[in-house]
Amino acid sequence: MVIVSSGASYGIRKTFSFVSGATIGFTLLLLFIGLGFYKVIDLYPSILKYLAIAGSIFIMYMGYFLASSKPELDIKKEKQPTFIQGFLLQWLNPKAWIACVAGVSLFSVPNDNGVFLTFSFIYFVVCYFSLLAWSVLGSKVTIFLNSEFRLKAFNILMGGLLMVTACFLLYSQFI
Repeated sequence: MVIVSSGASYGIRKTFSFVSGATIGFTLLLLFIGLGFYKVIDLYPSILKYLAIAGSIFIMYMGYFLASSKPELDIKKEKQPTFIQGFLLQWLNPKAWIACVAGVSLFSVPNDNGVFLTFSFIYFVVCYFSLLAWSVLGSKVTIFLNSEFRLKAFNILMGGLLMVTACFLLYSQFI
């Protein structure tokens, strides 16, 4: 949702650094978990539960912030998302951690990192292209955001989707 909003607000070119940060951040998180941290998670699986709870609260806050933002048509004055923000967002995102743990469990072979490294490279490429596609979608949606009412509705929809995602993550921790 952040990439769609950034694409809508700043265009593809100015969103590229955020996309790069998110892609590289996710890939390094995948490598971090796959090349050793999964052992800590195996010993202390509650780490993922606490991360999911904290991350869900953070995502809910982001959703609320986006949904309640003022619908200003001249939003290009604001600072665009940065590489570092995209990078750090992945390390704070519980869905990213869960996806990495799932990928590691499916594509790692004891004492042979070849399959896992191949998976990581493929994931890097697919992640880059999919996030770029979201920024393209965001840049194209600006055609429809030519009034404050439509922009407010878009912000509420994107923020609401983030909050629903966060609620689902929280709910999944307690069932």
